[in-house]
Amino acid sequence: MTITLVTRFPVDDATLSTLHARAFGGDPAVVTPWAARLSRHAMTWVGAFSGTRLVGFVQVCWDGGTHAFLLDTAVDPAEQHSGIGTALVEAATTEARAAGCEWLHVDFEPHLRHFYLDRCGFRPTDAGLIPL
Repeated sequence: MTITLVTRFPVDDATLSTLHARAFGGDPAVVTPWAARLSRHAMTWVGAFSGTRLVGFVQVCWDGGTHAFLLDTAVDPAEQHSGIGTALVEAATTEARAAGCEWLHVDFEPHLRHFYLDRCGFRPTDAGLIPL
């Protein structure tokens, strides 16, 4: 299977919502307004496509300065463990660096520690969180 990475691709809300639901176990009938959110808040986003089928996604938000934030890394469960997630994070890192960012932050659940730290090169840091 050949995967093509496309930066800032035209987002179809239903398609990205379905991918997100499959990757995170949500309700595929719920359509999130991804295109509007990305155009307002994201520095960039990257899609992984198998032909015309969206099989992976990541977005990069930022503070407009030196800090960028990796969000919503998602790979279709049928395509996981094939290097798509790593390729998406690498592309997002390249985009953030090209925008002049000095730091790329990511939060993740414990079961993703190996992926982000060992495969993608992030290092552990202390952080804080307030549930709202």
